[in-house]
Amino acid sequence: MKRAKVFVGTSFAGVLSENDTGYEFYYVSAYLSSENAEAVSLTLPLSNKPYKSNVLFPFFDGLIPEGWLLDIAEQSWKITASDRFSLLLACCKDCIGNVSVIPFVGKEDDNV
Repeated sequence: MKRAKVFVGTSFAGVLSENDTGYEFYYVSAYLSSENAEAVSLTLPLSNKPYKSNVLFPFFDGLIPEGWLLDIAEQSWKITASDRFSLLLACCKDCIGNVSVIPFVGKEDDNV
């Protein structure tokens, strides 16, 4: 299973994961209870229930670069274009807009 932390600005907003059945995104409770909480996208409004999909959520897929920049990412990290989650993890730590996607690393991330 691949997992990533999703940030809105500097706030840890939620967790995105990929498993054998598809994808899941959920907002963490601390973010939901924050007075500054805002949805990651209009298609993923604030909710305490997880969102599930057979394909990578279009909002997150839209963060992945296209064209020549995608070609460079695929060649640099040896990631195929069909592995959208890996491309998201490799390319979207610092993307346009206020949403960032950071891979989980280390044991400290196991308690989210």
